[in-house]
Amino acid sequence: MRVIYNGEMGAHPLKEVLGRTIRQLADGNKKIIYLDADLMSCICMREWAEKNPDRGINCVIAEANMIGIAAGLSAVGFQPLVHTFCAFASRRCYDQVFLSCGYAQNSITVIGSDPGVCAAFNGGTHTAFEDMALYRAIPGSTVIDISDENQLISALIQTGGKKGLTYIRTPRKSAAKLYGDYSHMPVGKGILLREGKDAAVFACGIMVCEAMKAAEQLEREGIFVSVIDMFTVKPLDEECLLRHAKAAGLVVTAENHNKIGGLYSAVTEVLAEKLPVPVECVAAEDCFGEVGPQEYLQEKFGLNSNEIVKKVKRGLERRTKRSQK
Repeated sequence: MRVIYNGEMGAHPLKEVLGRTIRQLADGNKKIIYLDADLMSCICMREWAEKNPDRGINCVIAEANMIGIAAGLSAVGFQPLVHTFCAFASRRCYDQVFLSCGYAQNSITVIGSDPGVCAAFNGGTHTAFEDMALYRAIPGSTVIDISDENQLISALIQTGGKKGLTYIRTPRKSAAKLYGDYSHMPVGKGILLREGKDAAVFACGIMVCEAMKAAEQLEREGIFVSVIDMFTVKPLDEECLLRHAKAAGLVVTAENHNKIGGLYSAVTEVLAEKLPVPVECVAAEDCFGEVGPQEYLQEKFGLNSNEIVKKVKRGLERRTKRSQK
């Protein structure tokens, strides 16, 4: 795995990467069945599904029914991959996911696209600030928040056909390129992108790029922070978390999600028991989404590098005051 971040965007929209990878996985494994809630054209799957009507199923805008079909397919030995918008892959069909997939121990990979502010002009109804919280609450689940196109490929290869319930949230537009082609990123392991002594920033999804921007700005001010891509929010890489938290003595989390139930919650649940250190959080603060361009929404909800810089500095002040007591 190579970290190649230089601020440039990836060459391909993630919707193209998503569709291409699903097609490759399905062509190589006849047990994989792809199910969609009338969004096949949004991730470049329509043509493939038309050529493979027995393995590419449009369940139309009936997400709960789609999850029931996927659970039934898993129960008889198939390996379903399911896609719809994050909001509908979580809220709309949660009871079916919880009971027919989690409780019944069926193996399904659910892909939610356009998480959080990535919903942009689709507005507050499509803004998923709570989807990771919902999936984290299901026993035995795996929850992944994608930060770049090569990470998406790696995660799909590892989880397509994986035993158990997996939830992957991913943007559909282009994302900053963080990792080299053909990089393997083990699910369940945090990834150190840069190292620093003053604070440890744990980020996921689109906030990893923002954390890298913040680290560069802070370095110009003489503050050096580690940036860790905690793309697997569940199961959390506790060893990685504790190692960097202990070394820095200050943790900042950053996520395109509600502060309640996502990465911040996962991190503080561990630290509260095993290593109490100051923790600052960059996340949506117990609110609903709204309509607008993604850049505007990131500013509106404080999901950007400037906010990470502020929280690192505030955390350093807290740590100083704490050491003086």
